[in-house]
Amino acid sequence: MLKIWGRASSANVMKVLWCCTELNERYERLDVGGPYGGNDEPAYRAMNPNGRVPTVEENGVVMWESNSVVRYLCTTRRAEKLYPTDPGKRSFVERWMDWQLAHCGPDTTPLFMGYVRTPPEKRDPAALERARKVAIPTWQIAEDWLAHQKWPYLAGQDFTIGDIPVAIFARRWFAFPIERPSMPHLEAWYDRVKTRPGFVEHIAVPMV
Repeated sequence: MLKIWGRASSANVMKVLWCCTELNERYERLDVGGPYGGNDEPAYRAMNPNGRVPTVEENGVVMWESNSVVRYLCTTRRAEKLYPTDPGKRSFVERWMDWQLAHCGPDTTPLFMGYVRTPPEKRDPAALERARKVAIPTWQIAEDWLAHQKWPYLAGQDFTIGDIPVAIFARRWFAFPIERPSMPHLEAWYDRVKTRPGFVEHIAVPMV
């Protein structure tokens, strides 16, 4: 059975859990990281030298980096609808996975840290306002893409693993108590992805 080390509240662990739900894949998950600790222990570092979560093992193969794990799961399960084999179609999927890592995640995380991880009395309003202004044009990229392509999902007509990492951060973006410009195409896309069982089970949970 697939074994996953990582706390369920981690955005990167959520990617793997959501993918497992899409694949109807059974797994064993162990709480590691954050309040649970364990990720700095020598045994864990021997598996994952970064000391981050998730770490995943299957049949003696140990993996880390959440997007790579998700790709592995889809490839080994031949989930071609989630992860197309056609190079052109696959390029749309992978660019959005990489976009989350390079842009969406870094530009949204300061708001998450400020509103979720920081007590109200310790928040820096000026820093939060700067973070909001940085995040808006980033999310506008996804809005403009969906408006131009007129696709229901980021990579095409079908839901793919390209939607998973972006949707996890969109859940945060739409939950922050901030003023956001209207992004109707992004909002419509989010309304579609948030009904999927994997989102309901693993993503639509209290943010901590």
